[in-house]
Amino acid sequence: MALNKFSFLLVVLFLLAAGQAQSVEIRCQNAEYAKKTIEFFTYSDPVSGKTEIAFSLQFDGSGKAVANTDVKDTKYVFSDFGVFRGMLFLEAGKNIELKLPPFKEKSFADEKNPYFSPVPFWFITENKNELTDKVSEFDQFFNYLTDKDFNQLYIRQSKAVFDSIKSELGKKVPATALKALVWHKNLKLKLIEADIFRMRPEAYSSELNAVTSEYWLQPAFMELFNKTFDRQLSFSAQAIRGGEVKKAVETRNLPAVKSFVENKYKVSGKMAELVLLKLLLDAYYSDEFSKAAIKELVQKPLFAQNSNSIIKAATKNILDKLGFMATGSKAPVVCLNDLDGQKKCTDKDQGKFKYIVFADVETRVCQEQLKYLSRIDELFNKHLEIYVILRNTGTESISTFFKTQKVPAEKLVDTNNEFIELYKIRSFPQCFLLNEKHEVVFEHAKTPLDGFEQQFGEWLRNELFMRQRNQSK
Repeated sequence: MALNKFSFLLVVLFLLAAGQAQSVEIRCQNAEYAKKTIEFFTYSDPVSGKTEIAFSLQFDGSGKAVANTDVKDTKYVFSDFGVFRGMLFLEAGKNIELKLPPFKEKSFADEKNPYFSPVPFWFITENKNELTDKVSEFDQFFNYLTDKDFNQLYIRQSKAVFDSIKSELGKKVPATALKALVWHKNLKLKLIEADIFRMRPEAYSSELNAVTSEYWLQPAFMELFNKTFDRQLSFSAQAIRGGEVKKAVETRNLPAVKSFVENKYKVSGKMAELVLLKLLLDAYYSDEFSKAAIKELVQKPLFAQNSNSIIKAATKNILDKLGFMATGSKAPVVCLNDLDGQKKCTDKDQGKFKYIVFADVETRVCQEQLKYLSRIDELFNKHLEIYVILRNTGTESISTFFKTQKVPAEKLVDTNNEFIELYKIRSFPQCFLLNEKHEVVFEHAKTPLDGFEQQFGEWLRNELFMRQRNQSK
């Protein structure tokens, strides 16, 4: 009896340990990375695209770096550095030593290109036998097979060739392999199968029911999931009997929308709720549905109080995304040094509207846009204060431009890209109009040369008229 109790206790302790996060040490050494810092990120959820810092590798003078992070389930992390995106799987309790590629900085053209995409690769580990190594080896074999038979697959749509590739990959990664690796294989295969045979989402979406939430943040699942359900609610609204879907959304009838998703895509449980969040987020940015209705649906307890932590996180991230810089929302106050090194903040003048222009003076398009600010100031200086938030391209290039061009604005330098990242600036120039309370006036403020003069002028006349009328009541 005592032995049985002891055995039972060991089993309980083992299960408790298995369910807890364990520390993982990541180390590497490469002299080319001396004094650099590489930040690794993980996705918060598969819908919103929000990332979170997982850990940082800070290299000393010799190029050596060590970091520690806690891992409960197998975790996918990635890092963008130079022209690369390095990808890595971390496993609970398994320390890892990485090999780094030669460091390659972005070119001038890469830096200025808002659509630049880093070159993805899987890291190699020193022992070459970690999950990351196995995924990397699988992907190389997968790419070799699909490239070799590209015409047979994508042009002739040969099922025999696809089945042959599927069989080869099944030998490479049998069902008895690591579960994360098996799911990576299965999801990659389903993605190309859907592409090759032009499969409608509802023809295979039910297969996603088997993917449990511990694999939702893996890249193979996220790619298949987002491609499968991309803008599907909008497409349904445009189809025959699409009015039923639109009515369900407009009337905030969440059970009806959920039932539609479950019936069409044959998904259930938590997968159906995740799919529904994806569909609602995409629908928000279409012209098919009321934005207010979408927000109210996402705020429902089904999502906000969900028992699944990833769905709950996705709900919060989506609501933050929909509310950020929306009309009437409070914009973050920008506090930076001007060209003379004096700290200035965008909320200092409570009596004027604020036109905030994010710019890069090394690009010709920004130079021309900034020159036109003289006309904007001439027309509206009584009611408008202009701030130019400058990408840090170096003191010389910034000073040279403003010595030759007298731009009537507060010019602030974002030395560390703090506010460029906070305002989610992807390309330059990008503009925002705020009222005296630092609240967003337009969701899409135009640039100086692309119609801001007309956009603001018309709005200002109406706004001043309404304020005067309200005061006379």
